[in-house]
Amino acid sequence: MVVKDQIRYSEAFKLQVIGELESGALGSQEEARRKYGIGGRTTIHKWLRRYGRNHLLSKVIRVEKPEERDQMKALKRRIRELEKALADSKVKELLSEAHFEILCERHGEKDIAGVKKKIAEQLWREQLDAEAEGRE
Repeated sequence: MVVKDQIRYSEAFKLQVIGELESGALGSQEEARRKYGIGGRTTIHKWLRRYGRNHLLSKVIRVEKPEERDQMKALKRRIRELEKALADSKVKELLSEAHFEILCERHGEKDIAGVKKKIAEQLWREQLDAEAEGRE
């Protein structure tokens, strides 16, 4: 196993590199990396963000057709609808669970998990019976 040395850059060095990028002496982060032998591809990017020089970060420009933009809006709207439906479903599930527990307590059932298991087995048998009748 090869152990790599970890290089720590001083604050003064970081600010010097950033200053050269700001002044235009260095044309790009890649040029700065090569000039100073900075190994990490995101190292300078992190420095720029840390020191609030976001204007030097490369921008992502997205070019899209109107139908792509409409499709993206529709997908985002659908995600919001599904998230709301999921939240509503979770609330209903919690309410049903609480209601079931209250019914079990009122009928003197202490083993709620056992009651659930019995009901599940009964529903499963009923489903099998219905399928068998459908085949006849």
